Amino acid sequence: MNLLTKLSMIKGVGPKTAEQLRLSGLETVGDLIRFLPRRHEDFSEVTPIASISPGKRTIRARCEKTEIKRVRRGMTVTTAVLADDTGKLKAVWFNQPYRATQFDSGAEFYFSGDFDLRSGRYQLTNPSAEKVSDMPVQTDRILPIYRQVKGLKSQLVRKIIAELRPLITMLPETLPESVVRHEKLVSYSDALLGLHFPKGVEDIRRARERLGFEELFQLTLASQLNRQENAKLQGVAIPFDQPSVKKFVSELPFKLTGAQRIAAWEIIQDFEKPVPMNRLLQGDVGSGKTVVAGIASLEAAQGGYQTALMAPTEILARQHAETLQRLLEPFDITVGLLVGAVKGAARKELYARIADGTVQVVVGTHALIQESVIFHALGFVAIDEQHRFGVAQRQALLSKAAIMPHLLAMTATPIPRSLQLTVFGELDVSILGELPANRKPIATKIASPVSADRIYAAIDGQITEGRQAYVICSLIDDSETSDKKSVEAEYKKLKNSIFGHRSIGMLHGRMKPAEKDQVMLDFKQKEYDILVSTTVVEVGVDVPNASVIMIENADQFGLAQLHQLRGRVGRGEFQSYCYLMMSDSKKPSERLREIEKSNDGFYLAEVDLKLRGPGEIYGRMQHGDLNLEIASLADTREVKRAQRAAEDFIQSGEDLLQYKQLAQAVQKYQRLTTLN
Repeated sequence: MNLLTKLSMIKGVGPKTAEQLRLSGLETVGDLIRFLPRRHEDFSEVTPIASISPGKRTIRARCEKTEIKRVRRGMTVTTAVLADDTGKLKAVWFNQPYRATQFDSGAEFYFSGDFDLRSGRYQLTNPSAEKVSDMPVQTDRILPIYRQVKGLKSQLVRKIIAELRPLITMLPETLPESVVRHEKLVSYSDALLGLHFPKGVEDIRRARERLGFEELFQLTLASQLNRQENAKLQGVAIPFDQPSVKKFVSELPFKLTGAQRIAAWEIIQDFEKPVPMNRLLQGDVGSGKTVVAGIASLEAAQGGYQTALMAPTEILARQHAETLQRLLEPFDITVGLLVGAVKGAARKELYARIADGTVQVVVGTHALIQESVIFHALGFVAIDEQHRFGVAQRQALLSKAAIMPHLLAMTATPIPRSLQLTVFGELDVSILGELPANRKPIATKIASPVSADRIYAAIDGQITEGRQAYVICSLIDDSETSDKKSVEAEYKKLKNSIFGHRSIGMLHGRMKPAEKDQVMLDFKQKEYDILVSTTVVEVGVDVPNASVIMIENADQFGLAQLHQLRGRVGRGEFQSYCYLMMSDSKKPSERLREIEKSNDGFYLAEVDLKLRGPGEIYGRMQHGDLNLEIASLADTREVKRAQRAAEDFIQSGEDLLQYKQLAQAVQKYQRLTTLN
């Protein structure tokens, strides 16, 4: 038997069981061994009946009598009187009539289950039962509880894994011996035995420490190897054009923040090196990332190279193009916009001007990666909201250059420090942690449906002062299966009653791109007082006059998304407000309380990581592949420990290929996390 042996070959696994395991994604011995318990229940202490108290309990007893009753069609209740030398108690099983004959022998059994109050008397409910003379699998021990995938019962998993115990004890080490020794970790086989067959809580703790460390070690090692590979790449060195940058900064209608200055200087220094820059620029909503990208685009153009800036939506691409056009016009730098709406002769002409280099900065959506787009001399690539693009899309844009271009990945979703060390470890990071001087913190309030009239009055008051408002709903139209508010129903309600005296627009994802752009443009130009929208407005729409946002069913959104939505207001000099309207009048969740008290996206990102895991901070459809079962990326101390160990391993010069399982995991993570 080995890890590739089919589970159907294991003793006690018939065709029906094998099929159930297969439907749960478990086909080989290796699959089952690595199917780890999600928690454990302690039945290891055997309690005399006279001393039993409510809770999860194990007793050692004989069965004195059993009785089966049919209470309704198809439902049976089996009761038994269990006795030891100290007393007796009642046990009850539902729909398990075979129990009546199981205890005929008069042998002693271990019974493990919940001892609780039912119908006015205490009883042991649905306990597992195993003969004392057998090697107990379900009782008299700490019991692993497995995920119920497709109805798969823990009891069945435990039974089959018990057959695999001898194989688990012989499994080879999967980490370098030097790492296991230095980090004082238990062996791989001991870690698996400690989770599947723990003798005590210390076994579980040490097993989780070992396997969690291994997950983080694989991830950080992949990231560091990517960094090494990037350092070997040949790039284009772009010299620092100090007079142009000085002029650019002095002509801005506002003063750069300290963080913007530092980020711009870091990029300028990277440009001067012959190795391609690989930098992540993360800034909270409204922190001014486009201006920093503008300085970098200016540098590239003055050095004779083109810039490509890719954004996830047409609205955002158009906005970036307008901003860069305004910033770069004094330097005779031409900015082109390549989106779906640019068609026919205009598109052909733009292609030609990109190819001959007369358009130095090209802003666009994924239209930039089409085969028809040929750059004259692409030297700098900026990708906004980089987590919205897959690895293949990012690489397709980079491959448009003859030599690997400098890369700036930008995100308005602040990335927690621990994620930076692992998933984004190959990147240099610049942080825009401060907002422009004229920005006032957004006042955020949790509201229950009973206070809706008061909130509507506050919104109306803002509109009377000349401001505009967003109302956000999660659904486009009403659904029979959900009580969430929909855009279409909310639009009708506000238009026909509450805000009948105001001008209202509607925006959602089913509208054509051109329609969406038109609605946003009309809102920006104050054609509408209120915009009722889905989360399609979440990223990057800049309407400085909008000062109030109400998010319906706010308790059903993620923390990062709520923060992004809130960032649609507070972009001008006016005091702005965010109302988090709950679905009901229950106590607000921890998530809502956190966003009510903090405007700091970096703090909220750490909270979100603890509450939800990596989520979409990591990247589109990729975070699920991280597959961290035990490690938490929110545990910065463990992340740093793994990172140190990965650095030591690389410096030791040991051959990674000696460790087959580790090498496979590292290669997978290298493909997943790489930006270049």
